[in-house]
Amino acid sequence: MGRTKKSKIFQAQRGMHDILPEGQKYWHYVLKKAESLIEDYGFEKIETPILESTGLFLRGTGETTDIVEKEMYSFMAKGGDDLTLRPENTPGVVRAYLENGMSVRPHPIKLYYFGPMFRHDKPQQGRYRQFYQLGLETLGDDSQAADAELIFIGHKLLESFGLKNHSVQINSIGDQNCRPAYVRALRDYYKIQLKKVCVDCRNRFKKNVLRMLDCKEEGCQGIKKDAPQMMDFLDDDCKAHFKHVLEFLDEARVPYMLNPHLVRGLDYYTRTVFEFTPDDNPSDAIIAGGRYDRLVDLLGGRKTPATGWAMGVERVILAIKDKNINVPEAQSKPKVFLVQLGDAAKRKSLLLFESLREAGIDTKSSISRDSIKSQLRIAHRLGVRFSLIFGQKEAIDGTVILKEMDTGIQETIPLEKIVEEIKKRLKK
Repeated sequence: MGRTKKSKIFQAQRGMHDILPEGQKYWHYVLKKAESLIEDYGFEKIETPILESTGLFLRGTGETTDIVEKEMYSFMAKGGDDLTLRPENTPGVVRAYLENGMSVRPHPIKLYYFGPMFRHDKPQQGRYRQFYQLGLETLGDDSQAADAELIFIGHKLLESFGLKNHSVQINSIGDQNCRPAYVRALRDYYKIQLKKVCVDCRNRFKKNVLRMLDCKEEGCQGIKKDAPQMMDFLDDDCKAHFKHVLEFLDEARVPYMLNPHLVRGLDYYTRTVFEFTPDDNPSDAIIAGGRYDRLVDLLGGRKTPATGWAMGVERVILAIKDKNINVPEAQSKPKVFLVQLGDAAKRKSLLLFESLREAGIDTKSSISRDSIKSQLRIAHRLGVRFSLIFGQKEAIDGTVILKEMDTGIQETIPLEKIVEEIKKRLKK
């Protein structure tokens, strides 16, 4: 008789992770605070599919970006469509804006989203291949105030999480009028540095020299320090725009640092770009974004100014844990535990539990357990004030035993009066 083949033990894919029940409180904490603040500023939620046409990202994100060249999960569907799991969501939001006729609505249109993104990148702490982003987009507003508002919201949001030691790195990358001269100067600078930069940067030099400023390799970082700065090439309009953004931030007391080589890794940005980084780790952005005045018309719409940012939720949660910030449990602490014994009591206990829930009384139970002792142990562990003991006799008599957990005092109460009795005692 042959040996039984051992069953394969399946594991999550590399760079993808499970969010277990004990970790849910962090996600609840972040999303609850974020949605409350964001909606106060007039942003409305939008949800888009995680699958989009590959061409959307080729045209929107940019063919020469690392995301498109190296990191996208793309495949051909059964019907022959080229599809991609979204690596970011700004092109998807703009696609939805155009497809659903939102361009005829009163502007600006302020949208926010939350959901998973996918990039085949090297997994690191806080960086996953499936990761979650919370993002804001303002479409149809070319003012400096729109940029400043988004930066201010990001600043207040991190403060609301308890992450106070952060600052904004900010720069202007100009627009199609003044950037070409800067690109030429950058090419002239890097032309004589090509032997010193990494292989990827040599490729970036051929395709999009701006991407060289975004390289994280140590050697390339050192060469970047002496590279030309976009500030020296801004035209009057871009200079004025950036100056007013900084004046807004000064007035709002948002800490920022000018980073003359900040470009961001996406092709659609114009003028203001920024990253929020922890003061103790300035290379690790937790919120990043900027203005993208060309994306809407690039994807087939009328020229529409826009600005936005995205926040890495896992990175924020990691920072919250590192700072030992006290995060409340996702669910409220129960006040009552329902103990059941016997089939008749268990069947009727479902309606009793629902009556308590509808009355707004936080209640827990363990319907699969048969032992009163084991159920009461759970009640003690949960720290409830009252246990309701519902057995065969109580099911027949239409009563329930109310047990005060602190004193151990027990009292039999008619079933139809138990909800009001519990509500009355919880007020004491």
